[in-house]
Amino acid sequence: MESDRNMDRLLCGDVGYGKTEVALRAMFKAVMSGKQAALLAPTTILAEQHFQTLQSRLVNFEAVRVESISRFKTSKEQKKILADLADGKIDMIVGTHRLLGKDVRFKRLGLLVVDEEQRFGVRHKERIKELKTNIDVLTMSATPIPRTLNMALSGIRDMSLLETPPQERYPVQTYVLEYADTIVRDAVLREIDRGGQVFYLFNRVQGIDLFAEHLRTLVPQARIAVAHGQMDEKLLEEVVLDFYNGAYDVLLCTTIIENGVDIPGANTIIVQDAHRLGLAQLYQLRGRVGRSNRLAYAYFTVPPLHSLSEDAVKRLKTIEEFTQMGSGFKIALRDLEIRGAGDLLGGEQHGHMSRIGYDLYCKMVRESVDEGLGRKKEETPFAAVEVKINAYLDDDWISSEAVRFATYRRISELTDRDDVTEMREELTDRFGPVPPAADALLSVAYLRALGGRAGVSVIRQEKDDFVLFFPKPDLKRILRAVSAMPEDCRVSAGSVFSIALKTAGKTDAEKLALAICFLERIEQAPDISPNTANFS
Repeated sequence: MESDRNMDRLLCGDVGYGKTEVALRAMFKAVMSGKQAALLAPTTILAEQHFQTLQSRLVNFEAVRVESISRFKTSKEQKKILADLADGKIDMIVGTHRLLGKDVRFKRLGLLVVDEEQRFGVRHKERIKELKTNIDVLTMSATPIPRTLNMALSGIRDMSLLETPPQERYPVQTYVLEYADTIVRDAVLREIDRGGQVFYLFNRVQGIDLFAEHLRTLVPQARIAVAHGQMDEKLLEEVVLDFYNGAYDVLLCTTIIENGVDIPGANTIIVQDAHRLGLAQLYQLRGRVGRSNRLAYAYFTVPPLHSLSEDAVKRLKTIEEFTQMGSGFKIALRDLEIRGAGDLLGGEQHGHMSRIGYDLYCKMVRESVDEGLGRKKEETPFAAVEVKINAYLDDDWISSEAVRFATYRRISELTDRDDVTEMREELTDRFGPVPPAADALLSVAYLRALGGRAGVSVIRQEKDDFVLFFPKPDLKRILRAVSAMPEDCRVSAGSVFSIALKTAGKTDAEKLALAICFLERIEQAPDISPNTANFS
């Protein structure tokens, strides 16, 4: 915030990890610097919760005025708040999408905080971009959408990770299973018997009252309340508050509880038709429970698995796999993998760069970012290696296709011996002893980088020789290396200067070691003055 350029930072951290605390301190700093701060939340309930938190935290700072604007406010109240905001009488304001209205004006806005940014659509974000001019922006999310995450990973936005878990928290026990009344009944009764409460997510307003009757028949001893976004504002507020105070055992609701609702007494959540929800939604919903020091349970119920789409199965497997604390960022990465990164400048929030490939796309984005930031473009030269050697990662050694591809990419970027050694040690630690073909792949990667630095364009196998072609040879360095290995080298000064390394009778590992040794001699050769050079 104190730098000379506008902040645009993504703060990624799990539920309960303290994103809100960071935001409150940033807002306080902005106000103490004479600016206004705004906090944008996706739901009325979450906005009201943030407003009450700010009020309680700033009770000893009477000069700081905090207000909220949402559908809980009457038209007259909203008009008065907007007038005071434009006059600079309000220091901090918390609001829902209402803050993005055309009639909202700030006198000296310095910081905009966007909570749970994945809940805002493209049109809302275009409006946020208009507000962003000359102000700092802090975006918070446990599971950023693929496009936002890709922008952070590509360097277009800054990113900070909160990785320290809260004390006395346990991972939520997660189950994905076919719906059955007996499962629902047992889960609800188990939670009630230990004095807890249950969220039951039924994400269709049409039919929710009918299902409430079914649930009351199924578990007659449970006190059940219904909450959804089409209810009267005051009634919705009363129902959620009563549930918070323990007046009900089960809250049958839609996804209005997805973001920020903090009810420590609720430690079981049942999600019906979980296959209809996105990966980030599933993760956020699971985060509504387990917010105290008690073990929590999440049941994601679905129709028969054979009727689900491939992507739905992937999402459900992911949410079941990542149950440990701090999985939000990993789940966001998996969501990026499943859905693709989307358009940076268009309306699509997901999609695949099928025409050019993801790696090339990321490279182009990185180059554009570096150019925009005025960074010097440093090309790393690599030689082409065309040799008949088995160099690959075996499927039996690294079984996961995704991990194997990621490892190939990392190996292709190795440039020096220390990098190769570290990579070999890491692979041994993760997957066991490195097979000969994988070891050869590491050597080939190092050979490519060495050759590029030595001015080699191509390393080609011709009969029993490795031939190194030098389009613009540094003769003094090359000949110094040749003089140290006279029996292994043959110099050819035709249309293109080349060195043939004699590899007849050698194993694949010995051939690669010979080529690496020769190129390392070139790299390590000292500069030689023309007056003292003496080659026979």
